[in-house]
Formats: sequence, C-alpha cells, structure tokens
Amino acid sequence: MLITRPRFHFTAASGWINDPHGITFRDGRYHTFFQYLPGRTDWAPDCRWGHASGEDLFSLTELPVALAPGGGDGGIWTGALVRDDDGKTRVFYTSTSQPDIGIGRIRLAAPADEDWITWKKGPFVAEAPAGLELVAYRDPFLRHDPDGWRMFVGAGDSRGTAMALSYHSDDLEAWQYEGVALERSRHETADVWMGALWECPQIIDVDGHAVMLSSVWEGDVLYYAGYAIGEYEAGVFTAQHWGRLTYGDSYYAPSFFRDDRGHPCITMWMRGVADFEAGWAGAHSIPYVLSVVNSALVATPHSDLERYRSADGVGQINGLAADIAWVPDSGELTVTSGGRPVVVLTATEDGDLRVTTADADTVVPVSGDVRLIVDGPVVEISSAAGLIGAAVAPSGDDLVVKVGGNPAMIAHALAP
Repeated sequence: MLITRPRFHFTAASGWINDPHGITFRDGRYHTFFQYLPGRTDWAPDCRWGHASGEDLFSLTELPVALAPGGGDGGIWTGALVRDDDGKTRVFYTSTSQPDIGIGRIRLAAPADEDWITWKKGPFVAEAPAGLELVAYRDPFLRHDPDGWRMFVGAGDSRGTAMALSYHSDDLEAWQYEGVALERSRHETADVWMGALWECPQIIDVDGHAVMLSSVWEGDVLYYAGYAIGEYEAGVFTAQHWGRLTYGDSYYAPSFFRDDRGHPCITMWMRGVADFEAGWAGAHSIPYVLSVVNSALVATPHSDLERYRSADGVGQINGLAADIAWVPDSGELTVTSGGRPVVVLTATEDGDLRVTTADADTVVPVSGDVRLIVDGPVVEISSAAGLIGAAVAPSGDDLVVKVGGNPAMIAHALAP
C-alpha cells in the first residue's frame, strides 16, 4: 500500500502529534502549537508542546519544541495562548503527573525571546477544586470579557457529568475559581449525546451567538466534536441548543482561533493519518471558518486554500491533491487513483450522504453543496450539516474525479 505525506495538512517530520492549540496570527505569520511525542508513533503521557509557523496554515514549518516535561511537569498537555493589551504573551497548559494523569494542574509560561522559540515556565495558577468528585481536569481555554479574563477548564465527575469550570483574573496571574460555567450529564441525549467529559471546552462568540465547542469523551474513547449554542454572561453559559459538528473516526480536538482578518476559525487533530515505516503519526485538518446558520454551527473550508488552486480539472487531476465542489443530488461522486477507489460519496434516498473508503462506510447528514478536499492520505468532506474526515491510501500518482460516471467539472488541482 502506497503511503504519501499530505502537502496541505500539517504533520511533524517524525513522531506523534495530536491536539493543535494556541494558534495565533502575529506579525504576518501564523504560529501553531500542538501535542508532540518525538521518536514514537503512538501516544504516551509525557507529551511536549511542539511549535510550527508559516505565512498561512497550509505552509507551516516545524520549529524546536516549545515546552518539554521537567521542572514539575510529567507531561505537558493541551492549553491556550493569549496576548494582553500590552502585547505580553502567555501560555496556559495542563501539567500532568503520574499516577493520576487524568487530574492535571494549570500552569503558566511566557516566551523568553521575540520569536517564541524559547519559553520560561512560571507558577501553577489553578488546580481541581474540592467538592466536585472530579475524575478529570484539563485543557484551559481563555477569553477576555468586559470584566477581565476568563479561563475555562474541561472536567468530568464520578457521576458522568461533563463540565466547563470557570475562573476569573484581572491580570492573567492570580485566578479565582467561580464555579461551573456549563454542565451536562452523560445520560442526557436530547439533540446530541455529549459524553462524560468535555476535553478542550471553548466558549466563543460566532456571528453574535455564544457557542461552547468541545470534544466528547467517555471511558478513554474519543468520540467527536459537539457544541452548544446559547447565551453567555460573566462566566456562565446557558445552552439553548445542542449539536454535533464532526462525524467519523478521525476528527477530534477542534482548536479555536481568529485568523488574520478576525474570522472565527478552528483546526482539528486528524487521527489515523500516519506512515509508521516513515516514523510519523497524526495530522492537523485544514482550517475552517465558523458561522451560525439556523441555530447550527457551520464550518466552511478557509478561503486561504483557494490560493493553491491551479487550473480547473476535467476528470483528471495531476498529483494527489484536489479541491472539489459537488451538488449531492447528482447521485454519486467517485475519486480514484491508480484505477482504485480513494473515496466514494453517494446521496442516499433519505437525503443523507454515504462516505465510502477502503476502511469505512459511514452515513452522515448533508445540507446544501458538498466540498471535498483530497490531500494524499487525507480526505475532508464538509457541508452545512457537518464535517467528516478520514485516512485514505491512493495507489497512483494522480486522481480521477467522476460524477455519475462522467468527468467532474468543478474540481481544482492543488499545488504549492
């Protein structure tokens, strides 16, 4: 089986990566940080913060490790980066220690140079509050409110209640626990099931709506990204609608950021994308721009990808990267490579979309037009009803795109 490295999805040169975080646009460049384990292709608790930078999120260059275990940190897990009104930068990360790695502590660090290459660890600023019977505590996310800074930390208790815990600070250094910003029991299933723990809960503003976006976890199983839309004020979120953003077994850990134009965006970890013989595992999704449409959170591929489009393809795409638009009432779209199917999209009689790869056959909701991004061993499929990503294995050097047996007209090759 031919394995190729994607060209428009970030992967580490070697080693394991998972959650992206701290994505920031500064001085004409994006910086992104991520969970990283050099020298291995599977997860372990002694994670580092990897670091990469580029002019856009499709052309990132890997940089030296920003934060590594030691000095009181057994593992350095997911967190956030913020800059205050004076331009000072700080990161807040989850510090874990054996044996109970599920209950972390929140620690502060600051850059020691202008390029954010070297970081100096600071104090621990928050830990799991007593009285909640927590079995998990991690993944800080920060926002600036009118009355100061707020930090939300993902948690889950012994009863199976997922939570986002709220903290307040005036100076990003001294933090006061305020209580539970939002919670939901694993036994509640209206609209969508939201699990027993929220990893990376983020309370954000999208199109004038308050949104809580999180990863759904239970019993060491990573499920999908879900969300709530509602009202937010002073550290408290009131949910009015619950929804599901991602489908399939690949997407997890969406990380919120604002792009160079201030648009609300996310990038996600993609599981299953790997070349074990080459020594790397894990990829990051393309960035998506968020919007709220008819009480649903919608993610649309970022327009920066269009800079890499070459001439329209008519059936035949040179290379293994393509950006394809499709109206699903056309019946079926097939992408092949080397004469073998890479992915097949089929509109079902019930109005859903069947996504077929060599390893999975998944039915997902669909609304409106479909966008399909193929990038070597990665496919990402989006519509207004949600996203699905998957690992694939092209067997040739080019792609052939057909709709109902005819060459697809709305297909663009992607090239650096």
